[in-house]
Amino acid sequence: MAYLETTLSGLLREQAARQPDHDFLIYSDRNLRWTYGEFDRRVDDLAKGLLAIGLKKGDHVGIWAPNIPDWNTLLFATARTGMILVTINTAYKNHELDYLLKQSDLACLCLSDGYRDSDYVAMVNELIPELKTSLRGHLASRNYPRLASVIYAGPQKHRGMYSLSEILLLGRHTDPAELKAIEASLAPDDVINMQYTSGTTGFPKGVMLTHRNILNNGLGIGDNQRLTPRDIVCLPVPLFHCFGLVLGMMAVITHGAAAALLEWFDPLLVLATIQKEKCTAVYGVPTMFIAELNHPMFNLFDLSSLRTGIMAGSPCPIETMRQVIAEMHMGEITICYGLTESSPVMTQTRCDDSLEIKVETVGRELPGVEVTIRNPDTGEECPPGVHGEFCCRGYNTMKGYYKMPEETARCIDREGWLHSGDLGVKGEDGCFRVTGRIKDMIIRGGENIYPKEIEDFLYTMAGIKDVQVVGVPSQKYGEEAAAFIILHEGALLTEEEVIDYCRGRISRFKTPRYVFIVDSFPMTASGKIQKYLLRERGAALIKESQKDNGPG
Repeated sequence: MAYLETTLSGLLREQAARQPDHDFLIYSDRNLRWTYGEFDRRVDDLAKGLLAIGLKKGDHVGIWAPNIPDWNTLLFATARTGMILVTINTAYKNHELDYLLKQSDLACLCLSDGYRDSDYVAMVNELIPELKTSLRGHLASRNYPRLASVIYAGPQKHRGMYSLSEILLLGRHTDPAELKAIEASLAPDDVINMQYTSGTTGFPKGVMLTHRNILNNGLGIGDNQRLTPRDIVCLPVPLFHCFGLVLGMMAVITHGAAAALLEWFDPLLVLATIQKEKCTAVYGVPTMFIAELNHPMFNLFDLSSLRTGIMAGSPCPIETMRQVIAEMHMGEITICYGLTESSPVMTQTRCDDSLEIKVETVGRELPGVEVTIRNPDTGEECPPGVHGEFCCRGYNTMKGYYKMPEETARCIDREGWLHSGDLGVKGEDGCFRVTGRIKDMIIRGGENIYPKEIEDFLYTMAGIKDVQVVGVPSQKYGEEAAAFIILHEGALLTEEEVIDYCRGRISRFKTPRYVFIVDSFPMTASGKIQKYLLRERGAALIKESQKDNGPG
């Protein structure tokens, strides 16, 4: 693989010079489109404006917003000034934001109005009462001493906050000499971005990623989709997460393509954007594709322009994949696997892989990335067919966790292998399969149970729309399998029927001891199912049932 040895800012300048009038960012729902040339100039203005309000190279700048148009402007402007963009989960509440503001050492926070039921402005004012009485750019917060500036990405005025439009205007009237000097000092191995892990276990950790990490990962991901400047990629996935930022924006810019973004996911807007812009690719987690396919107006849209895209975040049911290929014309759709610490993609299926490979595996390693399955206890490489832990090594390995050297050392061993915490197996065909997380593996009376195996089996039962299997406590066996099931609309199934369906079809020890019919799963804002919450819910439901039924 020929690596990109440039910076994000340098690559944008190259693309803007090569194709200044080619669309780069499109918001179809508001008729907003920026060409590469227009966007490059806007990034220049914002970069100069950030420097003009006192921010400097190396400062941490937070972005807390859904996929607003200037989200990407801030990403590229901070990269151009040598600042580090800290992406903040849109679902965060006060407690989580307080932790991040302290742990990340933000010098500046840029925020939008809010997302869903969260009022970001009110939450920030609650956490930082000094904001309303401070001069802009001179915030003196007792709890966040490094935070000097707050920027509001909207037209309204808020006490103590700059508006993004003011920063842009200021930048237009600022001498470019300082920016040019900083840009000349940037290197591909500089940290460009900090993304906080979802925190499904323990405190969130700030993953430090470099220009080299994310640009080359985007290059490999886009190559495997056969992206070219003729492609338009529909992105309804969040930019604060690697799915939107790397799989999306980095794949787009490294191939000179265009991105059609949505501020947040709405299945109808996705379908409308694909038709209007003649998108050739669309991204999403399986639940997003299911929502699009099941939308009552699905058949009214022409999706024949689609060719490829990415499904990631969780395993795809084979029937859903069949529908996506047949009804959304996505014969070249790919599957990706990885984690934030690996920038994020380690493995990906290829456009011409079979349907079976696309639903049963996560493909082969990306060029330039070594992937192995290792015994979690001994560290030795497992032969094909033997389960172990996914590990990878290459250009995509993070710089480390911010201010967490011990956590970094636990994740990256002395030989440079990054340990994922995910269980998997490599097949004789060279394709990798994910079988669960190490902590998700259920050990029932000494028997190892891989949740994904049971989940894949239960998908074959009529009426089941989605299923997640977790381990719950058992006095007799230590752990038992519990299945949480979402039914298709109109389907009627009982817990007993699900267990009866398993009998004789899968091993007795794999048959779920408990079945819970639910309406939804607890999920992170980036679409990942929080299995630890399902485990807690299952344990509570069992305890409550035993209390109701009495002893025995």
